[in-house]
Amino acid sequence: MTVTLIDVAHAAGVSRSTASRALSGSTSISPQTRAAVQEAARKLQYRPNRAAGTLRSRRSHLIGLVMENLHNASFRTVAEVVQKRASDKGFQVILCITGADVAREREVLEMMAEHGVDGTVVIGSGRNALASNDLLSSSAVVNLFRFVEGSKAPNVLGDDVDGAMFATRALLGLGHRNIGYIGGTEHADSGRERFEGYRRALSEYHIEVDESLVRKGSFTTYFGAEAMGSLLEHSPKMTALYAANHEAVFGILPTLVARGVSIPNDLSLVCHEDMPWLEMWQPAITTIDNGAQQLAAVAMDLLFQQIDSGIIGKEDQGRTYRIGSTLIERNSCAPHDGRR
Repeated sequence: MTVTLIDVAHAAGVSRSTASRALSGSTSISPQTRAAVQEAARKLQYRPNRAAGTLRSRRSHLIGLVMENLHNASFRTVAEVVQKRASDKGFQVILCITGADVAREREVLEMMAEHGVDGTVVIGSGRNALASNDLLSSSAVVNLFRFVEGSKAPNVLGDDVDGAMFATRALLGLGHRNIGYIGGTEHADSGRERFEGYRRALSEYHIEVDESLVRKGSFTTYFGAEAMGSLLEHSPKMTALYAANHEAVFGILPTLVARGVSIPNDLSLVCHEDMPWLEMWQPAITTIDNGAQQLAAVAMDLLFQQIDSGIIGKEDQGRTYRIGSTLIERNSCAPHDGRR
């Protein structure tokens, strides 16, 4: 026989409505009652009828998470936070990887609308405002990491200009003047803003950007290896490097090892976006922490505000929220020419 919600309620010693709220993640239910209901549901092998629940509540209890890749450590952190926050409120997560393809991203956003998700966090190209607004007409949307020009959804971004300035100033303060830069392309917010922070910090020391020390490209390991090799071959005066392209770091560090470049004796290094791998590298790498957990937490706060209020896409109208960056000093930077 099919186990019903009434069966679960009787087994837990609560009313049907209390059992329903407990299983849906309602904050009005005490932890003890929720645990009792969940245990009863587990023992009875209760499986809720999601389709019927959706018709009654007009909610699917589905959250969409759209992102370009899972190589980026910050994106993985976001996925963990979104999953935890969604689960705590009784939601399931649909994860879609776009491979940084604008057309694929548009198809995914349209698919989210077709599945009737209650909300979607988008780490995208920033070039699908129309699809974003179409989705926003029926569900909550938050843009994360990438500003979407023309989107009515709120944007949650890192302070990449300041973060890049912190990184470059740290190297300038150690006496370095020929500082290499490996960053993303101009079409990405992080590519534009981190280069701007690099340029501003140099200008504070009355240094013009030397294009021979700059490499910009795709957010891939292969670009990192290629760019690092190119700088080592063609920029012998470089004494320090700011690696602003996070995905490229996975190619930069192995290339330095393969070329026999000692950090920090031969080259001082600062990388943007922290992760455990960089702390465990030998020597441990100085990084800019972009606050990925805080970015994800704010994004989920804004998403649930829209869902819980029932006011979709009308409160923020494209408002942008920024989370500050922090310099984490480790052992990958050394003074140049004896300056400290």
